Amino acid sequence: MTRAAKLTFEDKTIELPVIEGSEGELAVDITQLRAEMGLITLDPAFGNTGACTSAITYIDGEKGILRYRGYPIEQLAEHSSFIETAWLLIFGKLPTRAELDRFSAQLTAHAPLHESFKHHFEGFPVNAPPMAMLSAMINTLSCFHPEAQDLDEAAFFEEAARLVSKVRTIAAYSYRRSLGLPFIYPDPKLRYVANFLHMMFSMPYDQHVATREVIEALNLILLLHADHEQNCSTSTVRVVGSSRANLFASCAAGVSALWGPLHGGANVAVLEMLEAIHKGGMSAEQTLALAKDKKSGFKLMGFGHRVYKNFDPRAVILKRSADKVLGQLGVNDPLLDIARRLEELALSDSYFVERMLYPNVDFYSGILMRAMGIPTNMFTVIFAIGRMPGWIAHWKEQHETEGMRIARPRQIYTGPRETNYLPMAERK
Repeated sequence: MTRAAKLTFEDKTIELPVIEGSEGELAVDITQLRAEMGLITLDPAFGNTGACTSAITYIDGEKGILRYRGYPIEQLAEHSSFIETAWLLIFGKLPTRAELDRFSAQLTAHAPLHESFKHHFEGFPVNAPPMAMLSAMINTLSCFHPEAQDLDEAAFFEEAARLVSKVRTIAAYSYRRSLGLPFIYPDPKLRYVANFLHMMFSMPYDQHVATREVIEALNLILLLHADHEQNCSTSTVRVVGSSRANLFASCAAGVSALWGPLHGGANVAVLEMLEAIHKGGMSAEQTLALAKDKKSGFKLMGFGHRVYKNFDPRAVILKRSADKVLGQLGVNDPLLDIARRLEELALSDSYFVERMLYPNVDFYSGILMRAMGIPTNMFTVIFAIGRMPGWIAHWKEQHETEGMRIARPRQIYTGPRETNYLPMAERK
């Protein structure tokens, strides 16, 4: 028997169906509320609003659970790779060996950019933000591949592989452009992450060979960021995609949403905070004291999470990786020393423990990428590379949903009522 919630307003009552998700979460279906009652809901920032049903990612923030297509993130981090996880998210199941080999071959084939792309990069100022270039160049793919507008199953596979592959090449070229360095072509002998690092750091006369530890750590960062349910950028991809915008345009919009400092820029904020602490000569102990003083106005970046009220499972995984990689790399960096001391003190401080303000994924991803030699202005770009499979998966799921409608939120108007136009001479 279908459960329902009753809403009464003045002399009218409506029964609203209650939808139950596969993990037991409940939602009130209000699709007929305006038509039958003349009411809409008001939910700024959509914190209590479900915009869709989705079979891609499940999060339980109270229990610290994150699953991709039902698979616990802990298992995927231990046994899978970013590319296998990308397939899982986009196509809904773990790939067979043949499917994974075919997907990997397509990624290799699509890694190079059309030579004309170089001219587009040359049009940007040398100091242009890499995220601005990334969004613009992903949108530019629509010009080189106009067939992406209407995709059958085979064509979608091709375009998904093309975007997952080319996003790292565009990212690397954006970085090279920002430094005025020559572009480095992808190497078909290298796998996904190693190839990206090669395009980032090699020179024509000196090929960069990343260590196994760095490759594994970056692969893990990408995997852990591959999807996170209906966050700001994923919701943006869905809103833009609901107009039937093509895959490239929709994901370019996702990059723009991710660019915001309240979303993808969180790990950048961690490093900026560490730099400020270092320059100011503060100790980790003094920093935590400031964070606990509500009158100080100081905010400790990289601790706590809007969704996870217990712990961020991705942070737990990255902490182990950071412990391992930083030890192996032997990096001598005062900012990393401050970060590790802040972590040590916060995890044993009752103020933070009682409030469950644990280091989050942005804290550990920031210090890991710094240890790898990735510059701060590329942190959000790395995030975008990792999140690309999730965006593609949501775009695909939305387009396969029967009866999909263009997104069109309502509003509560609070401006002036009808006002008569006054000629200039009569205005005060």
